[in-house]
Amino acid sequence: MFDEAHYNFHTSTGRYKPFADLLMNDGYRVVVNRQPFTKKALESFKVVVIVNALANDIDEADSDKPAFTDEECDVIRDWVKTGGSLLLIADPGPFGRSAGTLAKQFAVEMETNVTEDPANAAEEFRASRIVYSRDNHQLIEHPITSGRDATEKIGRVMVFEGESLKGGQEAVAFLKLADSARVVKRDADGQAISASPAGGRAQALAMKFGGGKVVVLANADMLTALLGNPPENEPIGMNYPGIDNKQLTLNIMHWLSGVLK
Repeated sequence: MFDEAHYNFHTSTGRYKPFADLLMNDGYRVVVNRQPFTKKALESFKVVVIVNALANDIDEADSDKPAFTDEECDVIRDWVKTGGSLLLIADPGPFGRSAGTLAKQFAVEMETNVTEDPANAAEEFRASRIVYSRDNHQLIEHPITSGRDATEKIGRVMVFEGESLKGGQEAVAFLKLADSARVVKRDADGQAISASPAGGRAQALAMKFGGGKVVVLANADMLTALLGNPPENEPIGMNYPGIDNKQLTLNIMHWLSGVLK
């Protein structure tokens, strides 16, 4: 189930079409959800994907209010506890604030400002494009990063401007922020007004929850394939050269759906 009932900025026919296409090519059936979450609506699904949900259209002042009612949060939590799997993705800003109440159901705290790490940045002057690799030891061993065999093993992935996450005791931070990472608050002009340490937090968490599983990600673009503004048309996401984000996407879904043990 791909959620599009909560003013989602990323949809299966829009900015997340590459994600949906990849899943369908891998054998998944992707069904769009356009209704509030209920126990009955979820009972026939194995995995729910929620990407950048909001409380209202992004241009509205109240868009960063909780995207999900208390009843919906309870329904999703109980569904996961009884065997369902959830992929919850939220970018910084209003997306993290809107998804925060649902994340808390799984003991995940979202720091809604952009996280930067100049020491592990992919490009100079873009400290929020953070690389996780086996070389820098920020890519942590987990079935998601190991895959089923050597061909699925993740070596290097990139996050394209995300927030940071803090999980509970059961959560595995498989994209773990380095001690050099920092949470940066900026004004409307993009100037930094404060920075605080982000070391020890993460940009990807995986956990067992009752009989189900949860993966929480701090950035949406890392699991899709977009192009920047012309004339550069720079690749953003799975199509960025030299990274394993496409395989990471498949491994996350394989782990959530039980294909990857």
